[in-house]
Amino acid sequence: MVVKSTAGEKLFNVLNILFMILLMLVTIYPLYYVIIASLSDPRMLMKHEGPLWTILGQMNLSGYNITLSNPNIAVGFKNTFFYVIVGTALNLLLTSFAAFVLTRKHFYIRNFMMKMLVITMFFSGGLIPLFFVVRNMGLYDTSWAIILPYVISTYNVIIMRTFFQSIPESMEESAIIDGANDFQVFSRIIMPLSKPVIAVIALYYGVGHWNAWFSSVLFLRDRELYPLQMFLREILILNSNLGSGENPSELLEASFSKELVKYCTIVISTVPILFVYPFLQKYFVKGVMIGALKG
Repeated sequence: MVVKSTAGEKLFNVLNILFMILLMLVTIYPLYYVIIASLSDPRMLMKHEGPLWTILGQMNLSGYNITLSNPNIAVGFKNTFFYVIVGTALNLLLTSFAAFVLTRKHFYIRNFMMKMLVITMFFSGGLIPLFFVVRNMGLYDTSWAIILPYVISTYNVIIMRTFFQSIPESMEESAIIDGANDFQVFSRIIMPLSKPVIAVIALYYGVGHWNAWFSSVLFLRDRELYPLQMFLREILILNSNLGSGENPSELLEASFSKELVKYCTIVISTVPILFVYPFLQKYFVKGVMIGALKG
């Protein structure tokens, strides 16, 4: 039996498709613009106004050469990878532990603990108390100052807890009858069935670590510990000060370099994390939907 769509349904489908195409273009075009601009001729780029659809002039990699020739970039990449890998691993471990404990019925204060966690989403001690806590714990100017103060997100705990609650209790009960303890239930049943939400939470934490720079401003003074974002920020600031000389040609070249470097730094700091998304895409929608609704 074939059900024919009404005129209203067909119109809705057409408008829905057009809206999604428009939304996709609005989302993708800024990144496309930055990539095209970073490869364009700087002189033509400075004169260009309005949308940018193709590379202006011949492909130019001088902006990337200027940015990547900075020796601090390698240090920044190394530190950022450390913060992303180690930080995300700790985030996932502690977040999953917290979410699992909050689903245990024999943990009698779980509702009270959940309320205490939710309160932290609306109230915090503030920036200055956080600074004193980090300093007094001996974390100041260490790599752990970037990781430990932000090791658990209440929002992510709630998502993961809701996902854990959607797993049928009969699976846990059968394992307990066979003699499994809570840790075995967690490691052998809960975690293997939670790949979608783990992928989503890992992406949330990983992107957060990759883009983080404000905590470095607060807690780091050793340049050898700076993440990539701090060095890229420095490059932009230094380039904004270029051209202070008296030679007009130097002023002009400096302005060209500054314009290219601005776009190249955005590409360098954005594109690497984008490569992670395709590997997690198949889990993303499922993890968000199941983690957001109690099944």
